[in-house]
Amino acid sequence: MSDRPVLNIGLCGFGTVGQGVWKHLSANLPALESRLGAKLNLARASVRDLKKKRAVKVPARVLTSDPLAIARDPSIHIVCELMGGTTVAREVTLAALQRGAVVVSANKALICEHGAEIIAAARAHGGHFFFEASVAGGIPIIKALREGLVANRFTRIYGILNGTCNYILTQMEDQDAPYAAVLAEAKRLGYAEADESLDVDGWDTAHKASVLAWLAHGVWVRTDQMIVEGISRITPTDFRIAATLGFGIKLLAVITRDFAKNELSVRVHPTLLPEGNVVANVSGVFNAVSVTGDVVGTTFYSGRGAGQDATASAVISDIADAASLLKHGKGGHLLGEISAVTEPACRLAPPESIRSRYYLRLTVKDEPGVLARVASVMAKHKVSIASVIQTPADRPGAASLVLTTHESNERAIGATLRRLRALGAVLDDPVLLRIGDFER
Repeated sequence: MSDRPVLNIGLCGFGTVGQGVWKHLSANLPALESRLGAKLNLARASVRDLKKKRAVKVPARVLTSDPLAIARDPSIHIVCELMGGTTVAREVTLAALQRGAVVVSANKALICEHGAEIIAAARAHGGHFFFEASVAGGIPIIKALREGLVANRFTRIYGILNGTCNYILTQMEDQDAPYAAVLAEAKRLGYAEADESLDVDGWDTAHKASVLAWLAHGVWVRTDQMIVEGISRITPTDFRIAATLGFGIKLLAVITRDFAKNELSVRVHPTLLPEGNVVANVSGVFNAVSVTGDVVGTTFYSGRGAGQDATASAVISDIADAASLLKHGKGGHLLGEISAVTEPACRLAPPESIRSRYYLRLTVKDEPGVLARVASVMAKHKVSIASVIQTPADRPGAASLVLTTHESNERAIGATLRRLRALGAVLDDPVLLRIGDFER
């Protein structure tokens, strides 16, 4: 053991993920140390409440209520930022990087909002930053992009990046149940947070999409530069009609690059996927990502996207990379050194460049001439109707119109929606879903 360096690990944050990392790292320590040729010492952990009882037992002497003390401790070689949030977590990350330490993070919101600053700090001070657990939990999608697929330029990356939403949509479809009832059950089972908005409104997925877009294209895309839509307005009716059309419904992140125009789009929204699409058949709390590169073609990744064990697996993978880097000077990478992007920075695609077919559900007055007025509005904005399905609405004197379109674009469909909202015959805000023709 004398030739094995001792690498001290500090966990900033000891909630579900932090305890999972401690538990699994402790259980697998001998095998991991043997593979790495280094001794890993779980040296310190920060907690909010020193007196709180936890499922994972740790010596009281290693606990502190001050995460910055761990970040600034020169004896800690690897700092795991597992706190969440973007304030104290940012301070901890920067403090550790500024003294040249390695930081492992599972914090997609932090990376989305402060990624450029984090990279600059790592470069300036010789620190290193690992973040596999920030996207898709236990699926090694970040390693795939930065290492296994480094020879590729990525034309499309899309997938399910939020297990809570995928569970809710799966249950709605399987049980023919309304959103509110399934959400309540998801909260009872612990699949959804008490405040579910970050998940169901699409923001968690948007944070992860921002990280993937940077890795693939070297561009930081803020959430206010994306289309971000959630799942709360989807109904069992939408699932039934989608099924008759040969589709399922998933909340997707979609990152597309047009290399000819040098344009990039990043969006998050519910999407109709053909029933034969592999992502369409990923159910429950599982995540899935499809990656299309110009060299390899399309590859697919699926697995548990959240939870203690899946996230701990990704964090420990980064700890192993960090240990290899510290011992050998290789095997891990500074965020920024691994981008394969060599072209000039691309621009964000304007709305008219983002093209799709669309599914549009309208609740309208049940009276003659309404469909003609709707069709006139769509024709004015050059949105061509492909099919129309009329079903009874859940109120007297109303009907539900579901229209699918031929390929159009976000500018045209946006103008169409604004005009439809102004029609007196349209009773509710229209529900718009994109149709994902990703395999064409």
